[in-house]
Amino acid sequence: MNMHNQSNNVLSAELNEIAARYWLRLCETWPEITEKLTLSQQAELKLVLGLSDYIAEQLCRNPQWIELLFDGQLTQLDRQSFTGELHTNLASSSSEEQVKKQLRQFRNFQMVRIAWRDFLNYCDVEESLLDLSSLAEVLVIGARDWLYTDMCQQIGTPTDEEGNPQPLLILGMGKLGGRELNFSSDIDLIFTFPEHGETIGGRRTQANQQFFIKMGQRLISLLDQITVDGFVFRVDMRLRPYGESGPLVVSFSGLEDYYQEQGRDWERYAMVKARVLGPWTQYSDDLHDLLRPFIYRRYIDFSAIDSLRKMKRLIAQEVRRRQLTGNIKLGAGGIREVEFVVQSFQLIRGGREPALRQQSLFGAIDTLYKLGQLEYLAVDELKHSYILLRRVENLLQALDDKQTQTLPDNATDWQRLCYAMGESDEHSLREKIANAMGNIHRHFKDTVGGEDEQDSSEHWTCQLWQIHDQENALALLEEHDVEDDSLWPSLDDWRSNVLKRSIGPRGRETLEKLMPKLLDELLEQPVPSVALKAVSGVLDKILTRTTYLELLCENPGARQQLISLCCASPWIAEELANFPMLLDELIDPAQLYDTTPLDDYPSELRQYLLRVPEDDMEQQMEALRQFKLSQQLKIAAADITGVLPVMEVSDHLSYLAEAIIEQVVLQAWHQISSRHGIPAGTSSEKMGFAIIGYGKLGGIELGYGSDLDLVFLHNHQGAGATDGKRPIDNGHFYLKLAQRIVHLFATRTTSGELYEVDMRLRPSGASGLLVSEIEQYREYQRDEAWTWEHQALVRSRFVYGDHRLAARFSEIRTEVLSHQRQLPELAKQVRDMRIKMRQHLLKASNGKFDLKQSAGGIADIEFMAQYLVLAYANKNKELSIWSDNVRIFQLLAELEILPVMTAQYLTQTYCWLRDESHRLTLQRAKGEIDADKANNKVSEIINIYQHILGEEL
Repeated sequence: MNMHNQSNNVLSAELNEIAARYWLRLCETWPEITEKLTLSQQAELKLVLGLSDYIAEQLCRNPQWIELLFDGQLTQLDRQSFTGELHTNLASSSSEEQVKKQLRQFRNFQMVRIAWRDFLNYCDVEESLLDLSSLAEVLVIGARDWLYTDMCQQIGTPTDEEGNPQPLLILGMGKLGGRELNFSSDIDLIFTFPEHGETIGGRRTQANQQFFIKMGQRLISLLDQITVDGFVFRVDMRLRPYGESGPLVVSFSGLEDYYQEQGRDWERYAMVKARVLGPWTQYSDDLHDLLRPFIYRRYIDFSAIDSLRKMKRLIAQEVRRRQLTGNIKLGAGGIREVEFVVQSFQLIRGGREPALRQQSLFGAIDTLYKLGQLEYLAVDELKHSYILLRRVENLLQALDDKQTQTLPDNATDWQRLCYAMGESDEHSLREKIANAMGNIHRHFKDTVGGEDEQDSSEHWTCQLWQIHDQENALALLEEHDVEDDSLWPSLDDWRSNVLKRSIGPRGRETLEKLMPKLLDELLEQPVPSVALKAVSGVLDKILTRTTYLELLCENPGARQQLISLCCASPWIAEELANFPMLLDELIDPAQLYDTTPLDDYPSELRQYLLRVPEDDMEQQMEALRQFKLSQQLKIAAADITGVLPVMEVSDHLSYLAEAIIEQVVLQAWHQISSRHGIPAGTSSEKMGFAIIGYGKLGGIELGYGSDLDLVFLHNHQGAGATDGKRPIDNGHFYLKLAQRIVHLFATRTTSGELYEVDMRLRPSGASGLLVSEIEQYREYQRDEAWTWEHQALVRSRFVYGDHRLAARFSEIRTEVLSHQRQLPELAKQVRDMRIKMRQHLLKASNGKFDLKQSAGGIADIEFMAQYLVLAYANKNKELSIWSDNVRIFQLLAELEILPVMTAQYLTQTYCWLRDESHRLTLQRAKGEIDADKANNKVSEIINIYQHILGEEL
């Protein structure tokens, strides 16, 4: 055995008893243990069983590891071999579950090996930290590479504009970046990729960012999820741009823009440790070159001292708040203070001294000595004290694989630490730790100082909230360089109104804690008074709901989301105010901005409804509304931050509506069938019923707050009745089903109305039957429908129901749209309807352009598309396939009915008008813009309209 000498080479009676219990368990799982191991090996094994519960538990589960470890794996550890071993293990894995198992088993074996070497002094702490860092890096990169290959096979390969494959780069932050990872640390990561583009080789293209966001989510799950084998590493992504509120993955250009424009001092500090993980490539160089100007200023930058001082004060406050005692990381003289000392020099002088631009603390502190920035005694004391604390930290965590930096509160763990550290007793080790922390704190005060100052930012916003005298308030704002004349009057008025409200003592106390924090964050906005006005509308609604006040008080991320979303969109602010339960969505910003994939809305909703008893219709209806509101908020949040391209917003809103339609129909079917039974030959899978979407739903162009234009169809002809205890004829059954569907949509619960449903496009309009038999629907469309109803049919599609009905509806739609028409008469009828609509609906203010109804607006473009389909589908049946205008124009160009340039211009202008409409909806503004802004775009639309329909607008 190549162990270092221990001053107390026998375990205490208590530790021997613990070791004996684990030994008995081992003997049960591995009866041959005494035959397979030598006496000295048995003695060493019993020793380590008494020192670490983590090692003992793992070995009891995996006794086959013991012989491997004794076969040279303890005396030697070749970090370079990790990559090859893990690659071999993962090569045969074909599913994520298999990968998770391989990663965790590899991690657990190596962690047992490292912990064993640590407790019995096979290596020094610097070697152990390097081993742990290499292991983490290999596991992260191994998981990344397997996942990338798997996703490229499934979805396609992300590429740049020139077709070059784009990789996911992972920045290791903190101790992982510095190759100084401790035993049970979480890992701080930032995901990025070089260039925007699209995937190639898959069934459909996907934007690179969406590909990598999905990949990032799956990678976190591979590493972070707890399975029967435990976890690999807890993953922390909060250091990425915009923190929890930002997209999970951003491009190089996104990183550069963020750090140039919005990067904060603490992010500079964090970036000192940033290192691209995995094999080094040109992309690694490019990324570090991109980040360097943000981290290291070209001049000697003493502002870093004040920033670090403020950070230290915040840490000290957190230590006091959490009543952390005996914390060797965050307490005075702890590990963090050594990092602050070294990194303060790196930030101040790294711009001028390239040698300081390194992630390793050990390397940086040696460089500081060589540069004459620290004296030998200071370097010696800091290094030895730091190494002592890191060794204690590592051992503390290896006791039971728990992330802790707090000294033990029990004698057993102190005995274990003393044995591993070679100390005779707890008092002796405590004294050593105290001396080390004293040395560190002295050097910290000399270098950074300021630990006794109060957080002035918190102090003055507390004062601002409590002040009632205008003169004092204005002086305080001026003192802190707040240039917003409206802030104090707005704050004073709002607070006066709050004082009149009956909030209750707990709510009042929470509000007093919340407001200084909120004011501090509001003051970071460009115009604080505007931000206060946006946020106060939400606060007004939750003042009497202390839970939500506490949510905001305890979650900085939720507060930041509240401010940014309310400032960005009055529509979102109104949604949050009307439905405070949406505030729960702000707690996890990573989830907030992660929109549901289009095809996953039905399954997500089904999972959501599983939380609610199936027979509790009231809760089911409320759950539907809450799902819609929360998903709509996610779509809007992704919309306004640019995570979701505007063209995809309508897709998401439309697919969300379809998922909800499915569940509403199923609930209605369940309610009606439980009372009356069902028609012969039907079931919940084959209802003989269908819903046709018209208008914006039909065209896959739903907006925020859009209603649903629906038509209901069934295929039961002739006589027949349901099979229940209270049978009714089939026609009556489908009528009741339709009425129940409309009722479920329209009923107003705590979370409002589900959707407003418009049924006026059904045969014979408001005077017609609520649900039509499909062959009667065909006869109506063929023999009685007006031209405007055929125009509406262009923008219709099957959205839910029986697949036999879907096929029949498609046939009928094609037949009706392909009917031969007299073009001059058709053009006149379409023109007349458009004139009638404009006269009735156009109400634009003077000098304004109504996005939908003004000449050259959305309606004109839609009418052109509808006319061209009705005019030419007779000879071009494929024109009856699509219901959305963009693909109709594309097809018209391919068929050479429209010039390509004309079709592209119509499409681009149409999309621009819809984008503007989305934007104005989120701003709670009327759907009109300045006429001058619109004229450049729509003047050509008017010419095209006149050319196609022969009318001057």
